[in-house]
Amino acid sequence: MEPLSGIKVVELAIAVQGPAAGLYLRDMGADVIKVEPPVGDASRYGRNKNNTLPEGTLGAQFVAVNRGKRSVCLDLTTDEGMRAMNALLADADVFFTNYREPALVKLGLDYDSLHTAYPDLVYGSVNGFGPEGEDADKAMLDGAAIARGGLVSMTGSPDSKPNVPGAIVGDTGGAMHLALGITTALLARERGAGGQRVQTSALGTQLWLQQWELTHVSMTEHELSRGGSHHPNIQGPYGVYETSDGGAILIATSMDLDAWDALCLFADVPDLAIDPRLQMPGQRLGEGLLDLDSEQIRTRLAEGFKTKTALEWDAFLRSQPEIIWERVRTYNEVLEDPQSIQNNYFTDVEVPGVGLKKTVGNLVTLSETPGSPKGNPPLLGEGNAELLAAAGLSADEIAALTDRATSVREGLFGQAAEMRAALQVQIEEQFR
Repeated sequence: MEPLSGIKVVELAIAVQGPAAGLYLRDMGADVIKVEPPVGDASRYGRNKNNTLPEGTLGAQFVAVNRGKRSVCLDLTTDEGMRAMNALLADADVFFTNYREPALVKLGLDYDSLHTAYPDLVYGSVNGFGPEGEDADKAMLDGAAIARGGLVSMTGSPDSKPNVPGAIVGDTGGAMHLALGITTALLARERGAGGQRVQTSALGTQLWLQQWELTHVSMTEHELSRGGSHHPNIQGPYGVYETSDGGAILIATSMDLDAWDALCLFADVPDLAIDPRLQMPGQRLGEGLLDLDSEQIRTRLAEGFKTKTALEWDAFLRSQPEIIWERVRTYNEVLEDPQSIQNNYFTDVEVPGVGLKKTVGNLVTLSETPGSPKGNPPLLGEGNAELLAAAGLSADEIAALTDRATSVREGLFGQAAEMRAALQVQIEEQFR
């Protein structure tokens, strides 16, 4: 028995911030029904960089956050589509969405409407900037949330413009908070609270991820600045250093003086081993150091790290268990990391037309009722017949709904193809 076995979840969400929450619930045993519009979740077709896979191949973003779910394709702008949606919700435990509030109200899928109809339903919603205020319904992509939440301002070198982090931490962070809120509300329901609304946002999650840094600025009333290869709120050795062959090592430092001495000798910077600014454990974590101290110490360490290759540093540091360190790895190296593989942090999914590919799996383990990865990403509408029949719709009704979605999809794709062809003609004429 998995922790969420028997829990039925209806997901009306696109991209990452909603669907990644549904992925967590699915891995923990819930039955997650993904309701998609006639054209499907837009991320189904995303190609992004360096993608030479055949046209029509599922997008990596869709594959990553939708494995194991079942897809129902409905046109919710029609009465028939909404009747089917309500049939799915009739015995659901959870409904969640990242659609904007005006659209939900127009569809009759806002919290007040569904709570009246289904008082025990846990209703989850996540947006960009929170449920209140003038920007509650403002459109959001990951970069907007991390810009407003301060993370972009802290990313990059001190002498450069702010940078965007290398992962969509606004979207995925919002999804984590949504999943946490939904499971909390399910526990409250078990204790008699009934259904309720769960709300969070990408902006709120950014603040949660930066609690220490924001509190530090609040308490000291002094702004932090970008640290580049070093954390903006940590002085001293902590940071990323380049090796002689262009590799990189992150050193957090060592509480043990003997290990610190060994590092300094291996790096051929013996002066740091006897530096009075680095003799106490707290000093090696930056306590009491001034900006100039840090700059001098980091410069010497940077010189020392460039005396050895990344593999030489790796071998030495593995012999020093008291030193906190890690080699900076590329994504390809991460995918082959034996530590992650040993912990079952990856799972394989079958991608139509591509074959078996690796993606991130279930990352939370429970000793008595563990969850597990749940298979492949769904084809658009593949669950229409089974799930809508189970919800009480007739075969004729299901066929009509499916035909309607197919007709809308083919019409929209046809229009898009015509627009692309017309644009190509304009480009060719322009350069004749």
